Amino acid sequence: MIAFIVKRLLGLLPTLALVAVLVFGFVHLLPGDPARLAAGTDADPQTIELVRRELGLDRPLPVQFAHYATRVVQGDLGTSLRSRRPVATELAERFGPTLWLTVAAMGWSVLFGLLVGIVSAVWRNRWPDRLGMTLAVSGISFPAFALGMVLMQVFSVQLGWLPTVGADTWRHYVLPSLTLGAGVAAVMARFTRSSFIDILKEDYVRTARAKGVAEPMVIAKHGLRNALIPIVTMMGLQFGFLLGGSIVVEKVFNWPGMGSLLVDAVEMRDYPVIQGAVLLFSLEFILINLVVDVLYGLINPTIRIR
Repeated sequence: MIAFIVKRLLGLLPTLALVAVLVFGFVHLLPGDPARLAAGTDADPQTIELVRRELGLDRPLPVQFAHYATRVVQGDLGTSLRSRRPVATELAERFGPTLWLTVAAMGWSVLFGLLVGIVSAVWRNRWPDRLGMTLAVSGISFPAFALGMVLMQVFSVQLGWLPTVGADTWRHYVLPSLTLGAGVAAVMARFTRSSFIDILKEDYVRTARAKGVAEPMVIAKHGLRNALIPIVTMMGLQFGFLLGGSIVVEKVFNWPGMGSLLVDAVEMRDYPVIQGAVLLFSLEFILINLVVDVLYGLINPTIRIR
């Protein structure tokens, strides 16, 4: 297991290098002049040229990338063109709110999705199944930004129960986490139902029932454990998508997280922040996949990870 983890961690390097090259190329294709934005709208051409030289934007792109890659290897993600602060500091301040929002959304959506999926599979083609799948289809079909505005209108404006902006208390997490996790809960419910239906058709499940094993034990011991392998894979992918895909929800609720930071960086053509944020998102996806692979061996010891 340790050798496998070390091997996968070493495999991060070429992946991150490729991501760095692609992101560096794409951000420089964005329309607009970062030097003009950094200098201000009232700056004259001489001032803009001085800012461009100061930022190193007057150099050829290969030279700029070589300079950027050298700093990244040393742990320096550069300095924000907008705030003049280190990019690592900007990301560190915004990562916490996004992470905890993602954990909150993932927690309730996984529990809800597993419960609905199991109930739908056990009572397949009956009213619990139809009700659960109707909720799942609704969760997938409803856009996140629209759901967020509806929740704010009902629970904040009309009822006054929950705040709409900020990340200070647990009450601030309720509406954004519900908005962010609705789609994940729907996907988990449908995927769990499909996996459970296949598991319940297996011979070992029929054998357990024939031996007189209680139905709850059949579902929990034989069904859930064997269905968890594909479910854990889906959970890992959804967690990664939540971390990187919370941009819309964060803008709707003015959440002080990575999504808002990335949107602001794109608007200001803040190249170092964009590159640092995308590299961080890529690293998160790779590490989540590594955790999922390790969980395989813990859930089912018959799986040998090499």
